[in-house]
Amino acid sequence: MTSAAPISAPVPLSDATLDALPDAVACPTYDRDALTPGIVHIGVGNFHRAHQAWYLHRLMQQGLAQDWAIIGAGVRPYDAAMRDRLRAQDCLTTLIELDPRGSSAEVVGSMIDYLPIEEGNGPLIAQMADPAIRIVALTVTEGGYYIDPVTGGFDADHPDIQHDARTPDRPRTAFGAMIAALRIRRAAGHGPFAAQSCDNLLGNGRILKQTVVSLARLSDPDLADWIEAECSFPNSMVDCIVPATGEAERALAQGFGIADAAPVTHENFRQWVIEDDFCAGRPDWDRVGATLADDVHGFEMMKLRILNAGHQILANAGEILGIETIAGCMEHPGINAFFHKVQRDEIVPHVAPVPGMNACDYVDLVARRFANPSIVDTTRRVAFDGSSRHTGFLLPVVREALAEGSPVEGLALVEALWARMCAGTREDGTIIEPNDPHWDRLCQVAGQARAEPQAWIAQDQIYGDLARNDRFSEAFARWLTLIWHDGTEAALDAYRQS
Repeated sequence: MTSAAPISAPVPLSDATLDALPDAVACPTYDRDALTPGIVHIGVGNFHRAHQAWYLHRLMQQGLAQDWAIIGAGVRPYDAAMRDRLRAQDCLTTLIELDPRGSSAEVVGSMIDYLPIEEGNGPLIAQMADPAIRIVALTVTEGGYYIDPVTGGFDADHPDIQHDARTPDRPRTAFGAMIAALRIRRAAGHGPFAAQSCDNLLGNGRILKQTVVSLARLSDPDLADWIEAECSFPNSMVDCIVPATGEAERALAQGFGIADAAPVTHENFRQWVIEDDFCAGRPDWDRVGATLADDVHGFEMMKLRILNAGHQILANAGEILGIETIAGCMEHPGINAFFHKVQRDEIVPHVAPVPGMNACDYVDLVARRFANPSIVDTTRRVAFDGSSRHTGFLLPVVREALAEGSPVEGLALVEALWARMCAGTREDGTIIEPNDPHWDRLCQVAGQARAEPQAWIAQDQIYGDLARNDRFSEAFARWLTLIWHDGTEAALDAYRQS
């Protein structure tokens, strides 16, 4: 590892300045002018650039995958700001690996363009219709797939979906744009592309297929049948802790001698398990550490139920107590003990081993990663969109545990802590800023639940019928009452001693 050293005049990042960067910074060794596109990636956030783009970059460093370069894309107006930042530096990204032993930096060059963000998504549709594009990949967050949170089915009533069904030639959503491009490809005889979700969803390929095919069926049933028969939707499990970028991260890049408007920091761990189901070919990701498998379900279950659920175990308690980072939560004795007890007693029994790893060892691995003090991963980022993350990561375990007669006390306490956090204030009286797409509604119900705990779990769109399960309902009410009466730390201590 190489630690950053102060540089008096950071070099603005661009293709023209790569040779001027300090020797300690690893740069692309391939000719970026010779790259041709093969992938459109929708949702060019930090995680994509630290994960999928990095794997492709490593292949390119070996002289491979030169015809698989990434074209970035977005479908929301706020994506335009990222496009401007990245295009100003030729779509290059500085990745800074944060390790307690020291940090290192490399410049990743596998993305070669970023499409304009336009109403109706014309540029995106045209690019995906190009037969050179063989994979369309997405990182649009767990809440972006128009899923009914209770049934897991397609939410056909959402206004965005209704818009795209009425005006399929000018879609609002990424999925509508994919369908429009596939319509053009079919008409031209170009064949399909593989659609690859890289979001934290159990069966993310299956869910992506559900969304695309169901939306297509609303406007063009014949096209929906063709997509279902011809396109592939590989499942995958993705894993790397990637904090948000702010001034501190830009300063880190400057410390390496790079003026990067959008650098990305990440931990010294990555994992990508991919179902090998690509209808139009794929890069050889397995040459650079990805795992190709016939079935990724076990890997997905382990990661979502231990790491992603574990994030929620930590972040809600940490936010209430004013602890700013996940590493800080792991340093707090009460939260740390809470994390380990819930994992050991209530989650691990519902996680099967995968090749090379059992659930208990994975908990230990995740705990070490969460405790890395070099990763400034904020509780606010991790707690964001709890209405999707609790329904996706925690409540399936609750239902399974209830069905099997397994313990749920700690899981009920996790939900009570989320309800307390959504009241919008910390225990020191400071304000928790809105942090969920449904924040106003959650705050209102959380305020009501202070006196009537059942009001929180009566939110059927989140909890379904769990409010009618006496064991879970009684545990939840008891914990929320204790949190409001005696405080979060008292509740954590009571659970630890139970």
